[in-house]
Amino acid sequence: MITQISRFAMSVALAGIAVIATEANAQVKLPPTLTMTAYDTGTAGFNITVAIGKMMKDKFGSDVRVLPAGNDVARLQPVRTGRAAVAGMGSGVYFAQEGVFEFATKEWGPQPVQVTLSTVDCNGGNLGVAKDTGVTRMSDLKGKRIGFVVGAPALNQTALGMLAFGGLTAKDVKIVEFSSYGAMWKGMVNNDVDAAFATTITGPAKELETSPRGIIWPALPHNDKEGWARLEKVIPFYKKHVVTCGAGISKDKPIEMGNYPYPIYTVYSTQPEDEIYSLTKAMIDGYDVYKDGAPGATGMAAKLQTKNWAVPIHKGAVKALKEAGAWTDDQEKHNNALLKRQETLASAWATFNKNNPPSDPAKFTEAWMAARNAALSKANLPNEFAS
Repeated sequence: MITQISRFAMSVALAGIAVIATEANAQVKLPPTLTMTAYDTGTAGFNITVAIGKMMKDKFGSDVRVLPAGNDVARLQPVRTGRAAVAGMGSGVYFAQEGVFEFATKEWGPQPVQVTLSTVDCNGGNLGVAKDTGVTRMSDLKGKRIGFVVGAPALNQTALGMLAFGGLTAKDVKIVEFSSYGAMWKGMVNNDVDAAFATTITGPAKELETSPRGIIWPALPHNDKEGWARLEKVIPFYKKHVVTCGAGISKDKPIEMGNYPYPIYTVYSTQPEDEIYSLTKAMIDGYDVYKDGAPGATGMAAKLQTKNWAVPIHKGAVKALKEAGAWTDDQEKHNNALLKRQETLASAWATFNKNNPPSDPAKFTEAWMAARNAALSKANLPNEFAS
């Protein structure tokens, strides 16, 4: 009799759990197929995106296609045109919002990009340097070959920020351009370049570590106030971080450097709230399924999200974060201010284009940057890209 009662109680409990799970999944309505863009194959961003995609297939029945792309424009364009639902971006999402660098063109301008979830984990972002160069500090990079990727300000500008820490500029080094992130890091292994920006957990960095060249990550000592002041003038989105994982790094050998969220799963403000809510909730509810699926994925937890960053959170994602208990009044205030900033930039862009801007691409960009600076100044908003 006791055994029968126990079995009955267990069956009722399991049924209850099944109902709760079914109700949770019912709130997530993903399309049968979903496309996401990411950095090149083998990168940390690509690997995390693949892990998330597998979770969405296993848990929610949505087939996810991951499109690797070599630069920021290529990653964002499919989302802009509706061919992809989300882009796994780096700091390029900030440049897209601001309408600067590759986005300061007639074809782009400031974009109403917004965030769902992102990750900051034990890794860092820095210039990985070939160990055979003898470099130990950022200032030692003078005269060395630095990798750049065409159309990728997220990589190039951050590399310049690292150089600024060491008191260097692009004029002090030899810039070597590559077609993609993957090609740049192949160039590191092949001795075509001496340093390239990456997250410390990226696959190509591990490949360099095990190659004859080896790898070193020059530290950015947190007590070097002058170095950090120079760096932050170039890349204000980059923050201090003690790094304990990555190629050649361990908990026993941490390095003081910095980081910013990556990948940043990016959407457009025009995408429906319910769709972005489901997408974000799927990543939150499925966290335990994919968190160990790729290095860096553990930082995707709702309560580990970077607060008050440089790009606003989409209202659908805000709803999911509120339900997860990972949203505060302070974040709401900061987010609303960022949304107003995007409105200011959009208005400035519309006005600029109505006033017959120059047709020459270089002059167009120059005129836009002047109009952008004036609009932000009038609105008393910060502008890290004022000339």
